[in-house]
Amino acid sequence: MAKLEISKESCKSCGLCVNVCPKQVLEIGEGINKKGYRHVVDARPEACIACCMCAQVCPDCVIEVFK
Repeated sequence: MAKLEISKESCKSCGLCVNVCPKQVLEIGEGINKKGYRHVVDARPEACIACCMCAQVCPDCVIEVFK
């Protein structure tokens, strides 16, 4: 199973990763980071297929995917 690591404190909640995920693993969470943004969370990690599209599209490089 794939594993996602999200640097929640660096996320600016742009939503690009949420939109590009083919399995709808990610969503904007309710938590707020120190910068005042609602950060992305892996809401359905069991559905992740490790395609790495989320990590590739993230402008701030806050997502790492491990297979």
